[in-house]
Amino acid sequence: MTDYFALLDEPRRPWLEADALKRKFLSLSAALHPDRVHRAGEAEKNDASRRYAELNAAYQCLREPKTRLRHLLELELGARPKDLQPIPAALADLFAEVAATCRETDGCLAEKARTTSPLLQVQIFQQGQQGIERLKELQNQLNGLRGKRMDELKSLDQRWAAADAGARKEMLPALEELSRWLGYFNRWLSQIQERMVQLSW
Repeated sequence: MTDYFALLDEPRRPWLEADALKRKFLSLSAALHPDRVHRAGEAEKNDASRRYAELNAAYQCLREPKTRLRHLLELELGARPKDLQPIPAALADLFAEVAATCRETDGCLAEKARTTSPLLQVQIFQQGQQGIERLKELQNQLNGLRGKRMDELKSLDQRWAAADAGARKEMLPALEELSRWLGYFNRWLSQIQERMVQLSW
């Protein structure tokens, strides 16, 4: 398994500053960009292209907290964390609310697609605006919870940086839980955003 932290010359840790990571990626990949090696031989071009792709994959993985945590866990555990986990009890009600609101929105969107009457289209537009408001409320709630989890991640990162290997091993279950929570938030926020865009048209 490729260690993306090592590839980008970053310490193996739960939190990385996004701007610093981007600067590091751009600096490391600049010499490998196709525009810089267009006069090189075919073998050099292929090698530069392969290395550029590796650096890009590393950057894409490490820039997103959820995928960075999954990668860190894979490296530390030697295996991927389990994908199927029950939704945490603290999120069950919110999950049900997100699912119900998305179903209602999907019904409104289906009705909108079938309706040709201008009068009915106005009514559906009004329903859509109400739906957008409900979706925004859920989006704000999810962003607030996600922000709290990001603060927990930063706190864990500080402890991680000061810990020895044994103490880090004890932190892995907490990092795995954070990874799952961030996965839920990312998925739900994406579903909400997609429906908000559809309702806006």
